Amino acid sequence: MTTQADIDDFLAQKRFAFAGVSRRSGDFSREVFREFRKRGFDPVPVHPVVAEIEGARCFSRVQDIQPPVDSVLLMTPVDATATVATDCIAAGVKRVWFYRGAGTRVMNSEAMAHCRAAGLRVIPGECPLMFLPGAGVVHRFHSWVKKKRGTYPK
Repeated sequence: MTTQADIDDFLAQKRFAFAGVSRRSGDFSREVFREFRKRGFDPVPVHPVVAEIEGARCFSRVQDIQPPVDSVLLMTPVDATATVATDCIAAGVKRVWFYRGAGTRVMNSEAMAHCRAAGLRVIPGECPLMFLPGAGVVHRFHSWVKKKRGTYPK
């Protein structure tokens, strides 16, 4: 279960890897990437075939990032999630946020279990934008719904 402490700990890291940020400018992952940058975060893009995203150097694997990162936000296609999770462990990452959107991104219970077994703090399935101060109306609505259902992290 995700706790507010896990979320706060992740968001306290201003520099983190962002695995799965799309090369398509209009993709939701790019919107998330832009929002983090706008708020003073330094998301480091990770994509296997792209050299740069929005002017930021892109790394093909988490363990290639210099200087290394302690946290990773995954918005990868589900078939890539296990590989990236293994890369996170190999890179010495301490925190992994497995984003799950409306599609087939990221949620891979085996990859999450593998990360937990390796001692990483895991945040499964939450949208990070819901937890940023001054979130947009859609994200505030999602927060409200989760609170009403009793599924908002405590």
